[in-house]
Amino acid sequence: MTAKTIPDLPGLLDLPPLGAGDFARVEDKVAALMRTRESVVIMQGEALLPLEACIRSAVRPGSTALNVVTGPYGETFGDWLRSCGARVVTVTAPFSGAVRPEQIDQALREHPDIDFVSLVHAEAATGNTNAVPEIAAIVRRHGALLMLDAVASVAAEPLCTDEWGVDLCVIGGQKAMGGPAGVSAVSVSTRAWQRITENEQAPRGSYLSLLDWKERWIDRGRTALPHAPAQLEMLALEQAVDRIGAEGLERVMARHRAAATAVRAGVRTMGGLRAYVVRDEDAAPVATTLRTDGVDAREAVTLALAADGSLPLQAAGGALAAEVVRVNHYGSAASREVVLASLSALAEALRTLNVAVADTAEVLAAAEEAWAAADAA
Repeated sequence: MTAKTIPDLPGLLDLPPLGAGDFARVEDKVAALMRTRESVVIMQGEALLPLEACIRSAVRPGSTALNVVTGPYGETFGDWLRSCGARVVTVTAPFSGAVRPEQIDQALREHPDIDFVSLVHAEAATGNTNAVPEIAAIVRRHGALLMLDAVASVAAEPLCTDEWGVDLCVIGGQKAMGGPAGVSAVSVSTRAWQRITENEQAPRGSYLSLLDWKERWIDRGRTALPHAPAQLEMLALEQAVDRIGAEGLERVMARHRAAATAVRAGVRTMGGLRAYVVRDEDAAPVATTLRTDGVDAREAVTLALAADGSLPLQAAGGALAAEVVRVNHYGSAASREVVLASLSALAEALRTLNVAVADTAEVLAAAEEAWAAADAA
């Protein structure tokens, strides 16, 4: 195997330092994208950093938390909640679907002491998405804090942080935003800050500390950064937000919706694959997961990528690796050309594995028609 040559990028290495004003400017742009007037903190790491920081900051020992599990990230949140000393009430839904708002309502009625709810908006790993506006309204009536993982959903489907009453909302740039993975952001409501400030177990003097950002950055008027920022990632994040603004957020979301619709339509015509997320309304616009019939998903993906290694195809993780193919159509991959190329490669891979599939032209025609209809909606 030939090693990749790393290009010489002196322009990136010799940039002037990123100042507090620059950092605050990027925060304000991210806040506008998240539709919030609350505090937004950009944290210097992948989105698991602010997600864990939210739980460890807002959850007190002896409290009761409701954790909604519709995919692997929900399972991770449950582990963090228990390690904070919370009693965890778990509401689950099949990974091939979404949680129903009435499940949340029932859990809150049965456990009136719940004061924290953790929820994933869209799970790229499983290809499902949850009805956040309805769920958030139920949580708000109950009076609990709501933490939302919107890493995969931001810029792919509506995210109205303040309107929905989300107290802690975490996003990352690496999915629909088409940006970097090395920085992420969290919005924190006034209610959430009060809870965090009152929590004696909230991290302090720690990379996980939201309080440190509040006291050393926000409360001081955002005039001096508490530490050196990840400069290249911050600039890339700003460029991603600016690019969304130039295209138009509604247009970006429409592309993602059309991509998901086209993949599902193409697969219905193709045969040999079945949508893992059963109902169209539960399907996330960032990724489509597909069950293979009688062949190993990993082998199908390997064959599909042999023709074009740039296609956004992968086998699912964990227990689903042998039976589920994942088509990632987020960011720049949410395009008609990438979707059609992915479907074509999958059809050819299945033929190689002796799976009966429809003619590729028919598959692509179905996908094209679905894209046009979704794009016009």
